[in-house]
Amino acid sequence: MPRVRSVVISAGAVAVGLSLTAGGARELLRRQAAIARRAIGKPLGEEAPYADRTWKASYGDRMDLLMLGDSIAAGLGAERRKDTLGARLARGLAKHLHRAVRLRTAAIVGSESSALGQQIDSLPHDYVPDVAVIVIGGNDVTHRVPVAKSVAHLEEAIRRLRARGAQVVVGTCPDLRAIRPVPQPLRTIGSRLSRQLAAAQARAAVAGGAHAVSLAHVVGPLFVDEPDQMFSTDRFHPSALGYKRTAKALLPSVLTALGMQDEAPYGHLVPDSLPDPAAGFVVEPVAEPAEDAGEGPGG
Repeated sequence: MPRVRSVVISAGAVAVGLSLTAGGARELLRRQAAIARRAIGKPLGEEAPYADRTWKASYGDRMDLLMLGDSIAAGLGAERRKDTLGARLARGLAKHLHRAVRLRTAAIVGSESSALGQQIDSLPHDYVPDVAVIVIGGNDVTHRVPVAKSVAHLEEAIRRLRARGAQVVVGTCPDLRAIRPVPQPLRTIGSRLSRQLAAAQARAAVAGGAHAVSLAHVVGPLFVDEPDQMFSTDRFHPSALGYKRTAKALLPSVLTALGMQDEAPYGHLVPDSLPDPAAGFVVEPVAEPAEDAGEGPGG
C-alpha cells in the first residue's frame, strides 16, 4: 500500500506541475516564434523570379504546366528563373518527353491553402493545363490553421482543376524540422504538425483523383542533412540545389499523372490508393497548439 500511495502522490504532483507550467510553456513558444521570425526575416523579399515562358520551345508539341501554392511553388530563394521549382519541373518534363513545356505560375509567396481558390480564379477561363502541381501547407502550420480547414481548401482546388480537365499532383507539406532557425521545442511541434497536415493532404489528394508526393520523405532528409546547400540565404526557402532536388522528387508523379510512367516509386501515391505507413503518408494525430501559443515564422 505505501508503494501505491507514493505512485499516486507522484502522479498528482506531475499533474499539478503541468498545469502550473502550461502558461509558461505558451509564453516560451511565443518568444521562440518571435526569435525565429527575427532570425529568418525577409532577406529574399516577397517576389520570386519570373519564370513563366515556354521552356525548350524548339522541341515543339507544346504542353502546359501550372504551379499553384506558396513560396516554394513560386520559387522564392532561387536567384535565376531557370532555378525555380516551376522552371526545373518544366525543363525536366521537356527532356523526358521531348516536348516544349509552357510554364504558368499562379503560386504566390506567403499563401496559405485558403489562397488556392483565388489563384485558380486568376487563370483565364479557357486555360486548361495538362498538369497542375500544388505545393502548399507550410504557412498553414506556422499560422496555426486547423488541418480540416487547410484540407478542405485543397480538396476544392483539386476538384476545380480536375473539372477543367487537368491532371493534378500535390507535393505535401514539407517537414518543418529542417528549419534550423526555429528553436526547440517549437521546431519539434512544427515538425509533428507539418507531418500531420501532409498525411491529411495525401489522403485528400488521392481521394479526389490527384497524385500525392510526400516531400518530407522523398526529399526532406536532404534538407535535414545538407542545410547549407539545400537552403537559400534565409535558411527557410530552398536554394537552387534545393529546388533541383525537389523538382526531381516531384517529377515521377508528374510523369505518372500524364500517363508516361506506370509505377509510382517510394513516397508517391496514385489516385484512389490507400496511404502506406511505410511510404511516409500516415502520421498519428497530434493536438494542435492553443490559439495563444504564438505563431511560427511564416513566410
